[in-house]
Amino acid sequence: MMAGGGDPVETEICAWLGADADRTIETACAHVFLGPETAFKMKRHVDLGYADFSTPDKRLWALERELAFNKPAAPDIYRAIRKIGRGPGGALAFDGPGEALDYVLEMRRFDETKVLAADPDAVDGAMADALGRTIAGFHAVAPLRAETGWSGMDYTVKSNARLLRELAGQLGEERVETLVELTAAELARQRPLLQARAAAGFARRCHGDLHLGNILVENGRPVLFDCIEFNDFLSDIDIQYDLAFLLMDLDFRDRPAAAVRVLSAYLDEAGRTFGDGLWSGLAALPLMLSVRAGVRAHVSAHSDDDALGRAYVDFGIAQLSPAPPVLAAVGGLSGTGKSTFARAIAPALGPAPGAVVLRTDEVRKRLMKVPPDARLPASAYAGDLVARTYDTAIENARALLQAGRGVVLDATFLDAGLRRRVEGLAADCGVAFHGVWLEAPLETLKARVSARVGDASDATADTLDGQVARLGGEVGWTRVDTSADTAAAARSWLAEHFGSPHTRVAPEPR
Repeated sequence: MMAGGGDPVETEICAWLGADADRTIETACAHVFLGPETAFKMKRHVDLGYADFSTPDKRLWALERELAFNKPAAPDIYRAIRKIGRGPGGALAFDGPGEALDYVLEMRRFDETKVLAADPDAVDGAMADALGRTIAGFHAVAPLRAETGWSGMDYTVKSNARLLRELAGQLGEERVETLVELTAAELARQRPLLQARAAAGFARRCHGDLHLGNILVENGRPVLFDCIEFNDFLSDIDIQYDLAFLLMDLDFRDRPAAAVRVLSAYLDEAGRTFGDGLWSGLAALPLMLSVRAGVRAHVSAHSDDDALGRAYVDFGIAQLSPAPPVLAAVGGLSGTGKSTFARAIAPALGPAPGAVVLRTDEVRKRLMKVPPDARLPASAYAGDLVARTYDTAIENARALLQAGRGVVLDATFLDAGLRRRVEGLAADCGVAFHGVWLEAPLETLKARVSARVGDASDATADTLDGQVARLGGEVGWTRVDTSADTAAAARSWLAEHFGSPHTRVAPEPR
């Protein structure tokens, strides 16, 4: 049924736009009319407290912001603001000379089945990597909000507390109170860090609602859409809090490997723009994941899905008792499957969603300011750049460990001194260390590196011969044969060292 609320003008316009629509979507804030190629979005004539669309001027203000906020990430989707008025004879018409009755945002209609919420499994390795890098690029050019950006977290924590308590009868009074109290305490603990990050450029005008339902895949690349425009407390936020919604969404759906891949790619890409605070800021990630889960909890309960809301409450509580950090180093000749192994074990190490994977192949290209899949000459793997690459990777790892985050270092580690150095890093940071050395026959390795396409590694068969000659000292790390299935070898290693991985069971998010 076409909903126009109690406003006769709203009802009339809804009927007019709906007459040519294939389908209409109703939300708390808007009517969306989907035609064969075009979509029109119209704000409801309501004042919801957190969003006031009660007059034409206020609706125009919101639509203009929505167009401006979304154009940078989705320029081909967001087109223009259209005025609706009376044409000759009093019929409704677009862009006429008369008085404006209302305004709509014109958009290109896209395939809704390509939104990631419709197919979370589409966030595979390559797409997860692309997501992380796309979001980092979006944040790199977002306007700064140094004066106000940290307060968005304070606003949302207080809002969550009020809304969750109002719904405690549906969500469980004791669990809700536990989440509210733990969140408030963690916010107080992290407030100096959040304020320092805002002053250092990490608070920006962000997407604000960056979950799988607001990410489209077109032509093989992710497109971010439907940014929050109606409340600056929800969009002028820490960039890591923006990313946390997607990480929480993936991890809650039992996709921690995808979440870790997104996080690792994001940090590598953002490391090209942001300073050292990028790494130390991970100390606030458990809080941010919990707050995002709290938002989902009350939204679910308001949608009469109490079981899902309770699962989000439990998820939010779990984030605030994170596992201790751990350092793993995965070494071996090129082609042994170090990156596959590292990514396979990362979700099991440290706090949710898992350990950050630092690849020296990516760090090197970050230092050289070239894309991660750019091909480099052999000279890039000799001399001072080798030392700088390892120095940077180890210092990034140190900052992450000190922030409470697990780390997997992925590098050849041919030099015995470098192996001792990462062992010492774990000791310095007071965390558990796991050194893994991967092995496979040389001919197998040469076949693998020759078949690589679009990877950060530049290794060739000749590179392998040089590595064999340079391998120094006795390798005392756990040796793992990866001549067959590297992912299976990683699972076996995890089972041996950590037991069977626990799989979280929760209702499927809608």
